[in-house]
Amino acid sequence: MFLILLLALVVGFLLVPRILSRTSIGHFLQNRWRFLEECFHAHQFYKIPKFNQYMQENQLHHKVLLYLNSLPSAGDSDFVNLFSGNNKANEITLVINADQVFPDSFLGSRVYWKFEKDCFVLKIRRKEKRRILSTYLQHIHKVADEIEQKSNEVRLYINAENEPEKNGRWKSIPFTHPATIDTGMIDSEFKNKVKSDLEVFLKSKQYYHRLGRVWKRSYLLYGPSGTGKSSFIAGMAKFLCYDVYDVDMSKITGDSDLKLLLLQTTSKSMIVVEDLDRYLVEKSTAVSLSGILNFMDGIVSCCGEERVMVFTVSSKDQIDPTVLRPGRIDVHIHFPLCDFSSFKNLANSHLGIKEHKLFPQVEEIFQTGASLSPAEIGEIMISNRGSPTRALKTVINALQTNHDSRLSGKFRLSHKLSQNGSVTGSAGAQRNLSHSGSIDGLVDLPSRLVSTGSTRTAEESSETGIFCMENGHTGKELKKLYGLLKNRSRRKESVDLDGGKL
Repeated sequence: MFLILLLALVVGFLLVPRILSRTSIGHFLQNRWRFLEECFHAHQFYKIPKFNQYMQENQLHHKVLLYLNSLPSAGDSDFVNLFSGNNKANEITLVINADQVFPDSFLGSRVYWKFEKDCFVLKIRRKEKRRILSTYLQHIHKVADEIEQKSNEVRLYINAENEPEKNGRWKSIPFTHPATIDTGMIDSEFKNKVKSDLEVFLKSKQYYHRLGRVWKRSYLLYGPSGTGKSSFIAGMAKFLCYDVYDVDMSKITGDSDLKLLLLQTTSKSMIVVEDLDRYLVEKSTAVSLSGILNFMDGIVSCCGEERVMVFTVSSKDQIDPTVLRPGRIDVHIHFPLCDFSSFKNLANSHLGIKEHKLFPQVEEIFQTGASLSPAEIGEIMISNRGSPTRALKTVINALQTNHDSRLSGKFRLSHKLSQNGSVTGSAGAQRNLSHSGSIDGLVDLPSRLVSTGSTRTAEESSETGIFCMENGHTGKELKKLYGLLKNRSRRKESVDLDGGKL
């Protein structure tokens, strides 16, 4: 056996010219030579799993993956995965395949890596481990950090269903949302305040520790749907260069599961819970109020720092005050419906105009109380971006419809029978209904029934002559119905005066 090995060494030195090192035959013989050489050495093996025993992601595993994919030897492997770049279509990324062994050199020593499922295995000569192991791992950290700084890639993590296998709950994709803080619809002064607050937070590690507080910051974004809260979150993440962990509360099985998800997030991350009021008010999740409070600032929240937590709600009115107290929510940012100032910003960004002859008319409509969300006005402008005049006219019509709808809604809320049967309501709204002859824009408003002393169903109203206002009533019909109610009122008054019955 020894003679066979010796013969192989002679072949390696004498029969393989250097020119063959660039051919497939030379590559094959070099690999065989290295294999024989390694047979004479004792080795130490180190495993680097993707997750620890608490199912937290092992950051060393992530850095090793970045480092190994950057090595020339990764491209020399028998099997390599090819992916297009996330931001550049012509950029090709090499990703090592499982069960492949490839070497690396460091300080004159050879080490070998093998990528198994959710685990890296490092093979190093036993007699060299004390000399190079610690320095080699530091080298990997340094190279991986440089790669991350160059790529500057932000990722979006989404919590998956609770799976029995130990492969982590968070699934990620590159976060390529184009929004920035500057493209948000809130006032420019507030944008600058948010950016300043975030910049101060990034530099406040020692300050927070001196106070005995966890280095994190919490924001509440509140306002109606379509006002730009989600896009503003994307802008904050881009500004910080933080990964985003979007928590889907409907997929969480309980308080403990929510804590485990938080433990699996990393530092320098933004943790987002959208529509928090829906979960709190409707109780549409298995997580309790206590579980949400602990998630926001409980003891488990200290297991990781340099985090920003962002919560969105439509309104703060129905939320328990304990949720909104300082420490759980540090900064409140209001996202209102569109006003004339916001409209001008939208016209500038969507249509490229700063002034227009229709602007005074738009401003006048806004002053009457009409309003739409920035998303609604923005969509109108996008659909008519080829003609700014047509876009502005469409916005004016939409605002007028909204204004008429609000007046109709006020009439429906105020119009009722008093205890003695008389009709009360907004005179202005009645004049508007009589003039227009119909009620427009009631699609999104719940139907109201006018009754004597109690609210009745639609079936009851059809039997007793009580009506529900819907689209399509003419002015003549409304006058007839008003006259009917007025006659009933007079009859009721006569009954009360006489003290008898009809």
